[in-house]
Amino acid sequence: MALNESLLPEFDHEMANTRKTLERVPEDKFDWKPHEKSMAMGGLATHLSNLPTWANYTLNQDSLDLAPEGKPLPPAPAVKSQSELLETFDSNVATARAAIAAASDAELFKPWTLLSNGKQILTLPKIAVLRSFVMNHTIHHRAQLGVYLRLNDVPVPSIYGPSADEGAF
Repeated sequence: MALNESLLPEFDHEMANTRKTLERVPEDKFDWKPHEKSMAMGGLATHLSNLPTWANYTLNQDSLDLAPEGKPLPPAPAVKSQSELLETFDSNVATARAAIAAASDAELFKPWTLLSNGKQILTLPKIAVLRSFVMNHTIHHRAQLGVYLRLNDVPVPSIYGPSADEGAF
């Protein structure tokens, strides 16, 4: 079995669970923060909706500089509605999935480098970047969003098992 074929079921499963969580984000709470140092719920949801684009950065190029010539990359535009949030996420997931499906084993084993102002932050095989910067990063922020939902009395979906709000899958 090719590596991309083994990665796609995991990707599909995690993206479906992420969508279930994003579906719960109430528009009237986009500005809500649990703490002044925290991201707002809308910003966190926007970040989650854009994380799949890292699959494209990873598979379509061999490096990414987060601050070329010392200037940080512009942030993704904030979504303004629940429908825009889900449309953005769905589009980004579809593009990422297609990139993963087209990736050969040779491509997945090629090194990929993350830079900041030309300085190397890390270099990993592209498959490791997909797992860590795309999927694990998504899982991390999805869990964070679950806490935001809980603190706002929004039912948290079941993900890997029943939640306190949903007794079954």
